[in-house]
Amino acid sequence: TPVTAFFAAAPKVAAMALLIRFTQAAMPSVAAQWQQIIIFLSIASMVLGAFAAIGQTNIKRLLAYSSIGHVGFALVGLAANNAEGTAGVLIYLAIYVLMTLGAFACVLSMRRNGENVEDISELAGLSRTDLRLATVFAILMFSLAGIPPLAGFWAKWYAFLPAIKAGLYPLAVIGVVASVIGAFYYLRIVKIMFFDEPAAPFEPVEGKALLVMSLAALLIVGFVLPIVGGTVFDAATAAASALIGAGPT
Repeated sequence: TPVTAFFAAAPKVAAMALLIRFTQAAMPSVAAQWQQIIIFLSIASMVLGAFAAIGQTNIKRLLAYSSIGHVGFALVGLAANNAEGTAGVLIYLAIYVLMTLGAFACVLSMRRNGENVEDISELAGLSRTDLRLATVFAILMFSLAGIPPLAGFWAKWYAFLPAIKAGLYPLAVIGVVASVIGAFYYLRIVKIMFFDEPAAPFEPVEGKALLVMSLAALLIVGFVLPIVGGTVFDAATAAASALIGAGPT
């Protein structure tokens, strides 16, 4: 259900929000110390997420492992230790939640004979049996891979750019390499859906899951529009300024 999808993302977002509040507002006087810890956590998460997901054949486990990498990407922005980096983290979290909700809504809609389909190989030829589901899921996979101009690309852009401006070049390079590795398993799913011989069709998608995944895909594609991306950017910038300004005096 969409509730399951929400709880797949909510704990990570809550933990990240707490970390932002703790580092930016509660501990600005020891920024140099916690910055090194954040850099280490970011690198560890990106590397683990990139390599652990490669060999997965279960779609849910693949998304779970890849989510570790997305936490690492978000931490790149936090490591910059400034308002722009914090805004980048908030933008990344907003887009990550959207992508996760959409992806899990798609996965939970993949049912055959009353049972959920979880093996990636069973998505073979999905575009020929359910083009709508395959297209929406492909959009989400492209976005998770960071393919421009989808929202996932801009999430990484706003997280990595402050780190580059702060001189954290090795961290940004590791992030780009991890993104390229991660793109492999996302694009592999798209290849299976559109170019492999079709398996038996899934049950029709309907109800809340259809609404959630369709809305997520529309927002991901439309993020490049000012009314979508601009609104998210302005809200994240205001929230970041408020967080940093809320530190002890």
